[in-house]
Amino acid sequence: SGVVERLEENGHENKRLKRDADEEDAEDQNKKSPKRKIVLLMAYSGKGYHGMQRNVGSSQFKTIEDDLVSALVQSGCIPENHGEDMKKMSFQRCARTDKGVSAAGQIVSLKVRLIDDILEKINTHLPSHIRILGLKRVTGGFNSKNKCDARTYSYMLPTFAFAHKDHDVQEEVYRLDKETLERVNKLLSCYKGTHNFHNFTSQKGPRDPSAKRYIMEMYCGEPFVRENMEFAVIKVKGQSFMMHQIRKMIGLVIAIVKGYAAESILERSWGEEKVDVPKAPGLGLVLERVHFEKYNRRFGNDGLHEPLEWTEEEEKIAVFKEQYIYPTIINTEREEKSMANWLSTLPIHDFNSSAVEMQANNKNSKNNSDLEGSDGCGDDSD
Repeated sequence: SGVVERLEENGHENKRLKRDADEEDAEDQNKKSPKRKIVLLMAYSGKGYHGMQRNVGSSQFKTIEDDLVSALVQSGCIPENHGEDMKKMSFQRCARTDKGVSAAGQIVSLKVRLIDDILEKINTHLPSHIRILGLKRVTGGFNSKNKCDARTYSYMLPTFAFAHKDHDVQEEVYRLDKETLERVNKLLSCYKGTHNFHNFTSQKGPRDPSAKRYIMEMYCGEPFVRENMEFAVIKVKGQSFMMHQIRKMIGLVIAIVKGYAAESILERSWGEEKVDVPKAPGLGLVLERVHFEKYNRRFGNDGLHEPLEWTEEEEKIAVFKEQYIYPTIINTEREEKSMANWLSTLPIHDFNSSAVEMQANNKNSKNNSDLEGSDGCGDDSD
């Protein structure tokens, strides 16, 4: 019996030792997986969110980062206190997308514990309309906002937006003709180069140097039909964008094509005079991709870091857009008629008003303006 008692005692002792060892292993694992600077490739449908950037202490306005930080904590990538104070994990988003705006290629940089199956674990704690599609290690000092050379956005809109105001148009039946598409592209190409875009945001004066922005390309692709309605996608690539800049650039072209404003208003809008530029709805705007050419040239082939290119993830991005982004834009447009409702406000704009009249109008409109974040990102547009 003494032998049996000793064996039982040893059994309990062994279990206790095993439990202690497991706890030590877990602690060692945390020590063994020190925090590393990474970037995450994100895609999300922005409907129902108050933009990308987290507003700590303002839970009534839910943002994409609220859900992301929660998933990072729950998956064990970051400690809970890093979720409360995001500076502790050196968090930076590349673009602060606006209320309702979606993204197919958003990039965030941060320090995390590189746990096993990290992407799978983070995605388990995210809603299906937010996905982490890729991860890459980057240099310790990397900052996704400051290192970004350019951003590409797309804007999906129903083509009836380009129908002339004097034509009675049936929205579902309208199809964009070749000549109108050519005119749209001629006007969009006028934005290329460096211009003073102070009239395309509410934040800058005409002599503010940061109102000058460089646009690399802007064009409208071939139209296509979805659920009996014709749509087209405008692409724009620029170094950085100010609040509402892209939506106003598109809004002004629509106003010209529809016959509300003369083509000469484009040149006028880059001068010092205040010009009334209409702002197209936010629904169709999508952050397509962000570019890191300088970083890639310096560190992409140094043997330690990968270039920040996402060729292998292209298919996943395309699938996500078809599954979550495009259906949201199409269904919301059909149900809420955001473009049709906005088009009905164009006659209210005075495209020939003087600066004095504009100031009086601005005082009135500021009282009614909606509070939104920035279309893009860039240094000061946040």
